[in-house]
Amino acid sequence: MNDADVSKQIQQMVRFIRQEAEEKANEILVSAEEEFNIEKLQLVEAEKKKIRQEYERKEKQVQVRKKIEYSMQLNASRIKVLQAQDDMVNSMKDGAGKELLNVSQNHHHYKNLLKDLIVQFMKLQSLLRLKEPAVLLRCRKDDHNLVESVLHSAKEEYAEKANVSPPEIIVDHDIYLPPAPSHHNAHGLSCSGGVVLASRDGKIVFENSLDARLDVAFRKKLPEIRKLLVGQVV
Repeated sequence: MNDADVSKQIQQMVRFIRQEAEEKANEILVSAEEEFNIEKLQLVEAEKKKIRQEYERKEKQVQVRKKIEYSMQLNASRIKVLQAQDDMVNSMKDGAGKELLNVSQNHHHYKNLLKDLIVQFMKLQSLLRLKEPAVLLRCRKDDHNLVESVLHSAKEEYAEKANVSPPEIIVDHDIYLPPAPSHHNAHGLSCSGGVVLASRDGKIVFENSLDARLDVAFRKKLPEIRKLLVGQVV
């Protein structure tokens, strides 16, 4: 084999080695690029997942905040409605209390009312429960003469209805019920009228004043009143 043949074979071997090296290099390059793309995709997906999680977390926070705000607004609205109802109820009661003042202005009507209150109280509350031989009757100082004028007939009426002897009722000259409300005594104790019966020692007291009866009536009617007011306030 001459030099030319040897050189030709060497060149062929060099080309073969170079071709294999290039192919191997291409394989490595392709493999590296694939790995890079896979890793890049994984990183992108991981970042997307983090962004989605962060978004969901913030969205939940917003929803929770909205629910809290809605609940607070709802509670505030309910409180306003209840306050409006209370204001209307108190206004109605104040109006009724002012109307009570007119009751004692009509002396003839008020005189009969005092008698009825005394009879009713003796029959339903006072003597039957106290079981005392005598009780005290208290009234406003302004009503003293009216009470004295109807007391005898009230006792006789009660005795006749209950089929008993007339009870002993003593008008209290030491303790009077508070006077009627006035501008001069706007924040003091007041009484619109009526009577109060008490044991001689003052430990047992039964109220049958107009104010007490108004309180009882309002307590009994309050659920009904509130039910009627709901539609008006809302």
